[in-house]
Amino acid sequence: MPQIFSRKVNSLPTLTLLGTLAGGVFAVLFVWYYFSPKFTDVGYAPQQPVEYSHRLHVGQLGLDCQYCHTNVKNANHSNVPATQTCMNCHSQVRTESLKLLPVRESWATGEPIEWIKVHKLPDYANFSHSVHTNNGVGCESCHGRIDQMEIVAQAQPLSMSWCIDCHRSPEQFLRPNSEITTMGYDYPEDFLTANLARIVSEDIQPPTNCSACHY
Repeated sequence: MPQIFSRKVNSLPTLTLLGTLAGGVFAVLFVWYYFSPKFTDVGYAPQQPVEYSHRLHVGQLGLDCQYCHTNVKNANHSNVPATQTCMNCHSQVRTESLKLLPVRESWATGEPIEWIKVHKLPDYANFSHSVHTNNGVGCESCHGRIDQMEIVAQAQPLSMSWCIDCHRSPEQFLRPNSEITTMGYDYPEDFLTANLARIVSEDIQPPTNCSACHY
């Protein structure tokens, strides 16, 4: 009786298995990266109701972060500046600018400007700005070079693994509290030794257990 299938057909099950495994690995790697905050969230830069340039105000004029975000050292959440903060300067500077019309309208009506939140954490994650800023974590570490941004964009993934990396090795990221708001901070050569000593002397123990951020 003549043979219907050639011997090459015997390799089909093996090839099918290898193809399935390769497709599975590709699918895992695809989801691992393209569904992660590193891809989906980093670079998010919504258009705000007022064209506020951090590059101008922070980078060129030297405005300190805490002038607008006054609560970063004493509250869990960083506050959005009130219209009064804007008008401290703009009641005298560029008082007729069309770009600042929403600010003047907010000042006249008492209605707050509806700024769009850029850095978002899920409701089940607890993050305290004051705990971090009072223990040597600079604004730049999480928010990037704000002083170079015309429009504020998310610079870091803010994922759990990203946070845990810092909690496990805080000596890599801490800076003096006086330099918290400094952009482009230049770490000295011996910063690791100094940070390790500080961690011991100030008993800085970033938690890595689940209940530290999820409760």
